[in-house]
Amino acid sequence: MKNKILAISFLAVACTITVSAQVTEGEKVLRTMPADTAKGWKKGGVMGITLAQTSLTNWSAGGQNSVSVNGVMSLFANYQKGNSVWDNSLDMGYGIIKQGSNDVKKTDDKFEFLSKYGHKAFGNVYYSAMFSFRTQMAVGKDAAGKEISNLLAPGYILAALGLDYKPNSYFSAFLSPLTSKTTVVRDTMLSNAGAFGVEKGKKSLEELGGYARFIFSKGDFKSEFMKNISFTTKLDLFSNYLKNPQNIVVNWETLILMKVNKYLSMNLNTNLIYDDKVRFPANNGTPGATVPKVQFKEIFGAGLSFKF
Repeated sequence: MKNKILAISFLAVACTITVSAQVTEGEKVLRTMPADTAKGWKKGGVMGITLAQTSLTNWSAGGQNSVSVNGVMSLFANYQKGNSVWDNSLDMGYGIIKQGSNDVKKTDDKFEFLSKYGHKAFGNVYYSAMFSFRTQMAVGKDAAGKEISNLLAPGYILAALGLDYKPNSYFSAFLSPLTSKTTVVRDTMLSNAGAFGVEKGKKSLEELGGYARFIFSKGDFKSEFMKNISFTTKLDLFSNYLKNPQNIVVNWETLILMKVNKYLSMNLNTNLIYDDKVRFPANNGTPGATVPKVQFKEIFGAGLSFKF
């Protein structure tokens, strides 16, 4: 019940923001263009890298030497002509940390492609079709060094038909009553363990349900306090019609970016996920018992960024 209330609360927050991976930097660039320049193809992107290093010598307070690197790249290619719009984006992120004599560990790993085509229906509403693909690029391990994920394990493929409500250049609400979601687990060990909800020994799980995607992104604040800040939040919700439709899958990302100058920036990126098919040890003393848990990731850093 607690998880259901949490998911419903997120939906309510998103609706409140309207009435307000992470949207790509490209989408934010396009939304700030004058209407007469946003015709035809617009392409571009942004790259960023964040470095952190700690070195200790005879340090009485203790601690360990460490170095970390985190990189992101976001590309976009968007088309607009007449009543038709076609948005395409590719977001990638990868981060590692080396602490003391420990092995190098992964801190971030993301690969996400999205394509959405819309044709104006009436007012600010568009008939839309959306396709997205999301996975990671390298092996993921838990604190004990056990493999828990890999390339295409999981991979998520989503295809949806619905309506896209775009009342202004900052907000979009895509609602789809007909959505196909495929979870792919190509790693044999994870497949045999039934990871990510697939049947043991199977390589994929097919689901049919309803999907909602809310985005608010604004980077042209007028106030002196906010003028160097870009704020983006994205909420994805999916309900499987065929099994436990009340267990809503939640993926909520937020990015706050503050420009220091042309090349330097500070950013805060958070990602909250709840999926009842992703299980974790129950920690209740029962051997082998697993439960779904809320997943949360936060990355804060300062570094170099480049637009092109």
